[in-house]
Amino acid sequence: MAAPQHIPALPLLGSRKPSHRERVADALRAALIAGELRPGEVYSAPGLAARFGVSATPVREAMLDLAKEGLVDTVPNKGFRVTAVSERQLDEYTHIRGLIEIPTTAALALTADPVALEALRPVAQEIVTSAAAGDLIAYVEADLRFHLGLLALAGNDHLVDVVRDLRRRSRLYGLTALAGQGRLEASAEEHLEILDALLARDEEAVRTVMTRHLGHVRGMWAAP
Repeated sequence: MAAPQHIPALPLLGSRKPSHRERVADALRAALIAGELRPGEVYSAPGLAARFGVSATPVREAMLDLAKEGLVDTVPNKGFRVTAVSERQLDEYTHIRGLIEIPTTAALALTADPVALEALRPVAQEIVTSAAAGDLIAYVEADLRFHLGLLALAGNDHLVDVVRDLRRRSRLYGLTALAGQGRLEASAEEHLEILDALLARDEEAVRTVMTRHLGHVRGMWAAP
């Protein structure tokens, strides 16, 4: 069994402090997205609790939340089975994300408050640090916070919710291989590139980097 992956105390968007159950659920979603919990596999709450260094109760509660979202299925007397996502579904999720995220983020080059953009730099740096350490769960969690934080600056809460759901349903099975090859850090640095382009008010540069960045989702990050 892999070394325990402890649940980090990561803030959600907004000022409310997340509950332990919510933090466990976030870490489990990140493990799903990163491909560390594989489709078709059945995982027990006690087994996941030992893996993540927490008690079984919040894991069981969090997995029930994920079951409501369609990310896992309950298996009576055994645990939870990770639902499979088809290649077509992943293509569709990525297509919709591109339609939303690329133009919305690019438009922020003309409207976003520089102070608000700079506030996201520590999160962008956290993505790079997590990539260098090969911590895929922390990488996915920080990546989600960064992009949702950017989109929140557009002032459309429903748009943020839609993208959050699409990102949770995505799978990035190739992250493990990229981390092992030392290539994930270079991709992580694109988040800093996006920020710098936004602060330079270069809308076209933002669009270019975002297009390349999302292309990784169904390119080099997608392969098992």
